[in-house]
Amino acid sequence: MQMGTATLALTRSVTRCPHTTIVLVTDASFMYISRSPDGKFKPITMILRHPAKLAFAGGALALALAVAGTQPEDDDDLSPLAAHGRTSIAILDRLRQDHLDKAKPLNDEVSSQILDKYLEFLDPKRVFFRADDIASFERHRVQLDDALRDGELEPAFEIYNVFRRRALQRVEYEMAVLQRGLARFDFTIDETMQLNRREASWPETQEEAEEQWRLALKSRVLGGKLAGQELEDIGETLTKRAKNSLRLIRQTRSEDVFQLFINAFAQTYDRHTQYFSPRDSADFNIHMSLSLEGIGAVLGTEDEYTVVQRLVKGGPADLGGDLKATDRIVAVSQSDHEPFVDIVGWRTDEVVDLIRGPKGSPVLLKVMPAGPDIVETRVVTIVRDIVKLEEQAASKAILDVEHQGRQHRVGVVTVPTFYIDFKALRDGDPNYTSTTRDVARLIGELKAEGVDGLIVDLRNNGGGSLQEAVELAGLFVKSGPVVQVSNMRHRPDIYADTDEYAVWGGPLAVIVNGLSASASEIFAGAIQDYGLGIVVGSKTFGKGTVQSMISLQRGELKITERQFFRISGEGTERNGVVPDIAFPVPEGRFRNLTADIGAIATPERRLPPLEFHASNRVGPLIETLRVRHGERTATDPEFAYLEARKQRIEEVQERTHLSLREATRVAEKEADEALLLAIENALLEAKGDPPVTSIEELSDRREAETFDDEPSLHDDTLVRETANILVDFIDLSRPMVDVNRSVSGRG
Repeated sequence: MQMGTATLALTRSVTRCPHTTIVLVTDASFMYISRSPDGKFKPITMILRHPAKLAFAGGALALALAVAGTQPEDDDDLSPLAAHGRTSIAILDRLRQDHLDKAKPLNDEVSSQILDKYLEFLDPKRVFFRADDIASFERHRVQLDDALRDGELEPAFEIYNVFRRRALQRVEYEMAVLQRGLARFDFTIDETMQLNRREASWPETQEEAEEQWRLALKSRVLGGKLAGQELEDIGETLTKRAKNSLRLIRQTRSEDVFQLFINAFAQTYDRHTQYFSPRDSADFNIHMSLSLEGIGAVLGTEDEYTVVQRLVKGGPADLGGDLKATDRIVAVSQSDHEPFVDIVGWRTDEVVDLIRGPKGSPVLLKVMPAGPDIVETRVVTIVRDIVKLEEQAASKAILDVEHQGRQHRVGVVTVPTFYIDFKALRDGDPNYTSTTRDVARLIGELKAEGVDGLIVDLRNNGGGSLQEAVELAGLFVKSGPVVQVSNMRHRPDIYADTDEYAVWGGPLAVIVNGLSASASEIFAGAIQDYGLGIVVGSKTFGKGTVQSMISLQRGELKITERQFFRISGEGTERNGVVPDIAFPVPEGRFRNLTADIGAIATPERRLPPLEFHASNRVGPLIETLRVRHGERTATDPEFAYLEARKQRIEEVQERTHLSLREATRVAEKEADEALLLAIENALLEAKGDPPVTSIEELSDRREAETFDDEPSLHDDTLVRETANILVDFIDLSRPMVDVNRSVSGRG
C-alpha cells in the first residue's frame, strides 16, 4: 500500500481488522482504507468529530464507520442498524395508541400495501426493477407485517439493495452509451417514450430495462438538440449528470433506506403520517420556528461541490460580506486551532450539520469562487448567530386602487406558512415568533397608514400550526368557534376565539389556491362561514386532518391523530375550500388525486353544524361581486392571458407519450412556441407594448424587466383583481347596515 509522505508524517496509530484498515491521521480525522478481495486498498478520506467514541473491533468498527457516513463501494449492500429495529417497533406502538385509525389491523392485506407503496417510492416509473425482481419480492408480500412487529428490517434492505444494484447498472449503461458517442442515436425513426409509467408493466428482461434507459437518454439528448446545443456539449452535460447520479446512489445511507420503508408503512394509515429521521426532525423544527443558529446560507450541490445558492438577508454571512452566492465551499473548520475538514463530495445535509452550530461560535470556511478553472481558495470566518428566516414570515404591502374617481388604499398581508417558535414559547420568551403576533402587528401598522380594506394572501401556504390557524382567525372573529376537531371516538373538541375583540373588522378578502392547505383551509373556511370576508382564487388542496409530532428515541413521528371540520360541519379532507369567486389557475399541476390506502378521513364525513353568529355583510353581495368581476375580467387582457395559459398547461399535462423523432418534435415545438407567442403577444399588444418574434426575445425582455424593476403588487394580476373586488364590496356595502344573526351552519 502506498501513501503520500504528508499522510505518513501525521500517522498516529493504525488499527487493522480482517477486511479494513483504519489509519488515525490527526485527533479529529481518519483515513479509511478499504481492502478489496484482490488485496488492493482503496483510500477514502473521512472526518470524525469524536474518534474516541468509535468501537475499534471488527463488525462494530464497520458499523461505526457506516453511522459516521462512510459510503459503500458499488458491490457493498446496506444493512439496518440495530437502532432501526427498536425504532420501527416504537413507531408501530405509537400508531396503535395515537393514530386516528388506531384500530387499523396490521395484517397480510396491509403487508401487501406496504410492499406496493415501497416499490412505488423506489421506482415510480418502473424502469429499474425487472419483472423477475418483483417476482422475487413476492415472498415478502404477506410477511412484512410480521417482520415489522419483530423489528426485522432485512426484507426492506434486501429490496433496496436490489434497487441500488439496478440503479448502478443504469448509470453504468448510460456512461457506456455516452462514451461511445451520441452520434449513434437516430432521430429520424418514429420512436416514442411513455411519459407516465406508474401503471406500466415491469421490464421482463435486462434488455427491456435497457431499452427504457435508452429511450430516456435519447429523449434528453434530443431535448438538448432542440435547445440548440452541440452533441459534444450535450454529452458533457449528461456525463456530468450521470456522475452526480452515481455519487448520490453511493451516498445513500442506512438511515435513508429505513426512513423510506417506514414511510411506506406509515402511508398505509394515511398520506400525512410520516417518520422524520433525527436530521429531518431538526429541519422541521427550524421550519416551524423560522430561526436557527448558524450562518444564514442556503446550500446546494453542483458536481461534487457544495455551492452557496443564496444568503439569508440579515444573517451572519450576509452581514459579514465575505461569503458570496455561487461560492464553492471545499472545507470547514470549527476554529483556528482545528484542521479543515475536506467536504468535496459530501452530501449537502452533512455539510449543513457541520456548518451549523451554537450562537457566538466561529466557523471557518475554505471557499473557491465560481468558475471551472478557478482553484484558488480563501478562508472566510463567520461567527454563528440566530438566523431569522424572514422570507417565510408574514409581510405587508399597500396597493392603491382607483375606483370611480376615488382612491382606495388596500393593505395586503402575505402569510407563507403558519409558524410558531414552540421552544421559545415553552421557555417563557415574551418575544417568541408566531404568525398571529406578526399579523396582528402588521394589521396595526396598516390601520395606522389608513387602509380601506385588507387582503390576506394564503396562496401556496401549506399550513403549519393548528393553534396559529385558530388564533389568526381570532384576529377577525370577535368571539365564537373556529374549527371542530374530532378523533372519531368522542365528541369533537371545539377550538374557539373567546376574547370578544377583533383586530380587523373592515372589508376583508382572502386569496387561496391549490397549494393552500390544512391551517390555511381552517382560516379561510372560518372567514367564509362567518361571512367576514370574500374568499377568492381556486379550490384549496383538501387536507382535513391534524397531525402531532411525537418524539422517539431516534427521530420523530408526525402522526395523524384527528380530523378537523368547519363550524358549518363540512370536512375539508379532499373537499378543500371552494372560493366565492374563482380565478383561472392551472389546477392540474397542484392537485394530488392519489387516494389514501384505506383512508379513514373520508371526504363524505360531516359533523353537525355549530351555533355561531354569522355576519350578513358578504352573502347578499356575492352574486353582484361575481357579476362585476366577470364583466371586468372579460375584457381584461391579463385574465385572458391567464385563462389561455391554464388551458395550454392542462393540455400539455394530458400528453401520455413523447415523440423521439426529431422532425416530429421540431414541428411540435414550433406549434407550441407559436401558440405561446400568440398568447404572450396578445397580452403585450393589449398593454401597448411591441410584440416579440421569438421565445428568446421574450426571455430577454422579461430578464431586462426583472433587472430594471423591483416586482410590485401592481404586477400581480390576481392580487390586483382581488383589490378591485374588495373595492367593489366597499362601494356596494356603504348603504347597508351590518347586522349579525345567530345561525346553525354557514351564514
